[in-house]
Amino acid sequence: MTTFPRYAIYYTPAADSDLHRFGTGLLGYDAFAVSDVPFPAEVLAEAPDWAALTGDPRKYGFHGTLKAPFPLAPGKTEAELVAACEIFAAAARTIPMITPVVRAISGFIAVVPDTPSPDLNALAQDCVETFDRFRAPMSAEDRARRNPGALTARQVEQLDRFGYPYVRDDFRFHMTLTGRLSPERNTQVLAMLQARFAALDLTSLRIDRIALFRQDDDRSRFRIMREMKLT
Repeated sequence: MTTFPRYAIYYTPAADSDLHRFGTGLLGYDAFAVSDVPFPAEVLAEAPDWAALTGDPRKYGFHGTLKAPFPLAPGKTEAELVAACEIFAAAARTIPMITPVVRAISGFIAVVPDTPSPDLNALAQDCVETFDRFRAPMSAEDRARRNPGALTARQVEQLDRFGYPYVRDDFRFHMTLTGRLSPERNTQVLAMLQARFAALDLTSLRIDRIALFRQDDDRSRFRIMREMKLT
């Protein structure tokens, strides 16, 4: 059984950026302000059920996963986790740079890199391994919830090692914009979101910060506790 609070280490764009406004507007939630955001009127005109289509990603806020949500391990404290994030962010590293695009992946739509980024994959795995000492052991219920029977042998091994199956070679950076869609809706919604994203004219994106998110209980949305620029 999942215990709370839960924490996650995500990339999220700066609060004053066009990409932040794009993502939070579509999800209807700003994890910086911990407040609802009105959906764009044009989106509601084309998809009146937009609130339902974005219900699942809304609770996480607009982000790209680096270290998936976890409760704290026994003996670890939130203050220690914050301090570890600050140390991690201050370490010298290559700042990943990607060309962001909007695509459909695994039945939902997200902002993803146009091509794989070894630097971004290395940053994500560094996060996974560095902060794993703060993660409480996975319960049998939480493991079952990941449906290991549908995973590859490598993904099951990674699930048992890191509490999350999609790491290392299975990692795919994505900033989710919708829940899972039917094939018919996927085509319609993808075209709409690609057109909206093109209007941003965002041809490059530096993954230059991490944010520590916290979820207080199973009814709460994740909120940003601390944002740290990478060195």
